[in-house]
This record gives sequence, structure tokens and C-alpha cells, in this order.
Amino acid sequence: MPLTTVEWGQLFTLSMIALAMGTDAFSFGVGMGTKRPAVGTISKLSASVGFFHVLMPLIGMAIGQLLGKVMKDVAVMVGGGMLCFLGLSMLWHVIREGEEDERSRISSWGSILLFSLSVSLDSLSAGLSLGLFDADIWLALLLFGLFSFAMTGIGLVLGRFMGGWIGTYGEVIGGMILIYLGCKFMI
Repeated sequence: MPLTTVEWGQLFTLSMIALAMGTDAFSFGVGMGTKRPAVGTISKLSASVGFFHVLMPLIGMAIGQLLGKVMKDVAVMVGGGMLCFLGLSMLWHVIREGEEDERSRISSWGSILLFSLSVSLDSLSAGLSLGLFDADIWLALLLFGLFSFAMTGIGLVLGRFMGGWIGTYGEVIGGMILIYLGCKFMI
């Protein structure tokens, strides 16, 4: 059965949000890739980031749906504002200094999980926003997990060859996408 216009619109919007959220993992992956991690570390880190990019939005969506039932019309403004804030946060991250020290210490399972959780925390607020908008939860989670898994792996591999300059541009683009979508929701 072919998708309706509304379903295509939701697929496109969720894909753009997943892409934007994945750029954060991509940029960290590029930074870590410059340290030439082993193939096993690349696999573990990609899987872990993908997992947390599913878990955190799931928690956020549950909270967002609860708030959406309580707040109704205000929920759309809050959700759009949160996406804008998340995009601005990603742009601010590009400006901050001292990230290289954190990236270079990833090697054990504990540090991989901690790193994955920290990279995925922004997905919690994206999930909260989507919960407020009554988005297709399973489609969103699938896209978030796939995009973050793939973009982390691609970032790690590219980082081995191209250095850190790609990560900054990717995060800037992702931040701008989230700001655009947040403004679109609020208007």
C-alpha cells in the first residue's frame, strides 16, 4: 500500500531530525577517528551510540506524550522551542574548546558506554519534542538508531583518513536543520 502525503511528510521530517541528531555522533566519530581506533572499537562504539540514540528518545517520547496530554496547545510551542535549543546547543558545541581530550580517552567498554550516553543525551530532548507532536514512535526510533549507528561508523572511518575538519561542518549543518525544524513547528 503506497504511503500518503502525510506519511511521506512524517518520514521526511523524522529522517531530517535523525540526520541532524546523527551529525553530532558523526562529528565526535570523526574526532575520535583521528586517533586511529581499532576496527573492534569502531564497531562497539557505533553499536553503542546507535543503542543510546534509540533508548534516550524513547524515554523522551514517553515524557513528551505525557506532557502533551496535559499541556495540549502549549506542547507544540515547547517542542519547537526545544528543537531550536538543541540546534543552538549543537552550534555552541562547535565553538567550545577542549573536546579533543575527551575523544582521545575512548577505549574500554565503560568509556564507550559513557561516551555513547553523553553523545545521545541530546536525543532525549528530541524524543521529548517528538512525543509532544505525537510522531510515529517506532519509525522515529528506527531512524534515530540507524542514522546514528551509520553516521558514527562513517565518522570514525573518515576521521582516520580526513582529520577533524569534517566533524565541525557536519555538526553546524545538523544544528541548523534542528533550528529550522523547530521554527517550522512553532510557526
